[in-house]
This record gives sequence, structure tokens and C-alpha cells, in this order.
Amino acid sequence: MNDHIVVKDLSKVFNDRGKLTTAFDNISLTIPRGQFCAIIGPSGCGKTSLLRVLAGLEEHSAGSKNIATTRQESGKDHRIGMVFQEPDLFAWMSLRRNVEFFLENNPRIEKKDIADITANVLTRVGLEDFADFLPGKVSGGMQQRVSIARCFANDADLLLMDEPFVFLDYQSRMRLHQVLLDIWTESEKTVIFVTHDIEEAVFLADRVVRMSSHPGQIVEDHVLDFERPRSLSDLRKDSRYVDLLDHLTKTIVNS
Repeated sequence: MNDHIVVKDLSKVFNDRGKLTTAFDNISLTIPRGQFCAIIGPSGCGKTSLLRVLAGLEEHSAGSKNIATTRQESGKDHRIGMVFQEPDLFAWMSLRRNVEFFLENNPRIEKKDIADITANVLTRVGLEDFADFLPGKVSGGMQQRVSIARCFANDADLLLMDEPFVFLDYQSRMRLHQVLLDIWTESEKTVIFVTHDIEEAVFLADRVVRMSSHPGQIVEDHVLDFERPRSLSDLRKDSRYVDLLDHLTKTIVNS
């Protein structure tokens, strides 16, 4: 795998009416193409700010970042997709139209292909029978599936996910974990996944990066060799998995 993201000595400082606050400091990180990388750490360590800098939603204050082979049109990089904690759907549009509208604003996608692409991704996330429902008429898990589908439909090379399942119940989280892993496995996209849930990070990812408390710095970097496809029940019987969860939990609690 060639390098997709190279970050060197990256820092972000916020200036609120003259008061300077460092969100994260001196971050260096290289992520190969196609890797699923999870980022964990205590609240306020700058995980979300780092994602926003990578997405181009915030400017960094120092250091450098390079996201390889991205292509920009009309000032926006359509090869980077971001999924937030909440689905961020248009309440007056059907699930189908929420995906279509997203694609209509991507100049790389031909208008004639939008309907087929939309139908395909909604089927892949199990929403083909709910395509004409409004967001308020379906569950939070279904809404979040639409957010994930939009990013993959948009053909994003890099998917940035900021605690996308944090507000969902356990059963919905487990279902969406599998949806995400199935689509990621087929698409070979690069994923950076921020979460406070340590078990979620270790179960989903190829690699887990731990950030320190504020200001955030990288203090641990674990490459995982658990086989795929993974079963959570099987992993819980693996002493390496249990030991890693125990270690990460203790270090975050004590940081």
C-alpha cells in the first residue's frame, strides 16, 4: 500500500478574542492507502479538530499535511467524505433525495448516473424499501446509514468519521459496524475513525492511534493483526485482544 496521508508536525491553535488554545500539537502520522485507522483519546484532546483539518474545514497552524492523489474542483475536494456524530440530513427530503442532492453537487459524477448510483448504495445499506421515507420517519441508525452511503456514493477516497455511532443503541451500533466493514472491505477506501469507545476502535480498525490529553499528541500507535472478517465474540476470547483493551482503557483513564 502506498501512503495516502502524510502529516508532519501538525498543530492547531484556536484564537478566541486573543485567548490562544492549542487543540493538538506536533502530530506526525502516515496512513497507507486503504487502511482503517481509529483514533482514540480523552475528551478535548483534539481528535475532532484533527479530522476537520484533514477535511479542509479548518486551517492548521503549523506543520504540513499531504493527502495524495486528491483532485479539487470548484474549490472543494470531492474525494474526501466526512460522517459526523449526527446524520445531518435535509428533513424535507426523502432518503433517496438526500443522496441524490449530495451527488448532484459533485462535478465528477454525470447526471445520468445519479439515480442508479443512489439506488445501488441504498440497497447496499439495506434501505431500498425506505428510499422515499423522510428522515423523521426512520430510526437514527437508518439515518446514519444514509450518511455513510452518501460518502461512498460520492466515490470519496478518504472517509473521515467523527464518532458516527455515538448516539445509537447497542444493537444499531453492531449492525452499522457490519455495514461499514462490508462496504469498506469491498471499496478499499481509507478510513480515519474517531471514537471514545475503545472496543469499537479495536474491533473495527487495522490500527489504533491514541492521543494524550489536551493538547493532544500521539502517544501510542498499535497496528492490529486480528484476522478479517472478525467476530466480536471470537475476539473477546483472544488474550491479545483482551490485554490491548485493558491497556488502552487504563492509559486513557489515567491520562
